[in-house]
Amino acid sequence: YPSEFLMQKITEDNQIPVHLHVSMSLQYVAGLKGSALVEFFHGNIAEVENEELRHLMWSSVLFYKTPNVEVMACVLLSTKAIYFLLDDSFIHADEYQSDFWNKENSDCENSSFHLSCCFVLKLNDLQSVNVGLFDQYFRIAGHSADHIVTCLTRDSYNTHTFIQQLMAVLSLLARTPSPEPVDKDFYSEFGSKNTGKMENYELIHSSRVKFIYPNEEEIGDLAFLVAEKMDGLTNLQSLNILLYVLAFQVNHVEGSAQNTSSLQPKTLILTSSDLFLFDEDYISYPLPEFAKEPPKRDKYQLADGRRIRDLDRVLMGYQTYPQALTFVFDDVQNQDLMQNLTLDHFGE
Repeated sequence: YPSEFLMQKITEDNQIPVHLHVSMSLQYVAGLKGSALVEFFHGNIAEVENEELRHLMWSSVLFYKTPNVEVMACVLLSTKAIYFLLDDSFIHADEYQSDFWNKENSDCENSSFHLSCCFVLKLNDLQSVNVGLFDQYFRIAGHSADHIVTCLTRDSYNTHTFIQQLMAVLSLLARTPSPEPVDKDFYSEFGSKNTGKMENYELIHSSRVKFIYPNEEEIGDLAFLVAEKMDGLTNLQSLNILLYVLAFQVNHVEGSAQNTSSLQPKTLILTSSDLFLFDEDYISYPLPEFAKEPPKRDKYQLADGRRIRDLDRVLMGYQTYPQALTFVFDDVQNQDLMQNLTLDHFGE
């Protein structure tokens, strides 16, 4: 350990997404290659001497206790734990939640140190992994609110690779086996089927960690919600969700030293007749077992919606992934675009 292949793979994965900005401390980590990266892990992050670094990924993350603060993190998976190396700025991002992080190092704030805080989730504390729609994100859950993190990979390949690596590492854990299932007779097995809502598809790993995948009903629920936002004028049977993707809406900030752009996380949903942007809660649903009350906001909140028939042109940037798209819609007089579409378009 480590093998040449692993060193090469971790070096290749150690790249910050070009569209996201990080602090100097994380830029330093992203500059490490091969053995220097492994040495950095053992010298600064690893908690146990004999643990092995197995996978590295850069991703935006959300914490259950700070659901409104999306922060960039270097996610390191070892044979003992999952480490989230975070921007130090995150500690100050939400003053109401600052007690969530210990502030022992606050005396270093004005020095030349570039600090990162590291959130550790031990594999032994891991209880479930919820994979989001179309593998755009996944949520890792432990036994309390402090141990729930969502990784917004916005990339099905990254999600799939991480889940595979996590399953492989969990297979190495020595946990006490589950009690033997009681043999059920034929009638009790098939006679007491629950006719309520279908549960999400669950895969229980040999380490007893649940991997929960969305079922077809989630898409049905989403289609129903979208139809509701369209004032019910669309026949639900004919409404097809063609695309669901986690994206960013670009808001240009003018008047600054250089015209910068801020990125607002949005869920883009394309149907056969409309284009929607939703603010989605990626961390609170499905409700954790310890939750005493439902979250303060709905899972999907409509931010904007436009008819495809009003789309004038689509401008594409020439840069590599992630691609920038600009949708130009006809400038309609009434800006309330979710109005009843049967109204006379040219009338008052």
